[in-house]
Amino acid sequence: MGLVQTLDPGGYTMGDLDALPDDGKRRELVDGMLLVTPAPLPIHQTAVLQLGSRLLLACPKSLKVFVAPLDFRPTAQRSLQPDVLVCRKEDVGPTSIERPLLLAVEILSSSTRMKDLLLKRGVYEESGVVSYWMFDPMAEQLTVLELVDGHYVERAVVKGSDAFEAELPFPVRVVPAELVD
Repeated sequence: MGLVQTLDPGGYTMGDLDALPDDGKRRELVDGMLLVTPAPLPIHQTAVLQLGSRLLLACPKSLKVFVAPLDFRPTAQRSLQPDVLVCRKEDVGPTSIERPLLLAVEILSSSTRMKDLLLKRGVYEESGVVSYWMFDPMAEQLTVLELVDGHYVERAVVKGSDAFEAELPFPVRVVPAELVD
């Protein structure tokens, strides 16, 4: 039994989520529980743009790279907005992506750390997201998880000026220190 399966369902629905105002806050839904995150700090935005740019430059034509806010809705009770994501072109719907992502990336911050390390990791794993990266900009550390037999396996932890040569979702070189520069 995964971490997410132990949550008691809450009262929020996808309809409630879609009816909320667009006020710059990130809103996500997991099994009836509404998750609200304040606007990101500059270091967070720098990492999102740097990583998104690197992924975009290396991305094959059959895939798409997006940065938040864009909803990944793997079920009718779950809607998450990874900081950066990669999916197949054919999986992009008019308002969201519902099929498993090839890559979800979360940039860790003090306000999202536990949600990203535990809750979102569990949801991404259960949803079949092939690769999940967590980047801590303060520590300049990238943690790479890949789905093997339905469970995440840690493939790499890369710090500072060390390089990570990704194979999934496609070949790309990532140096943590360059993501906050």
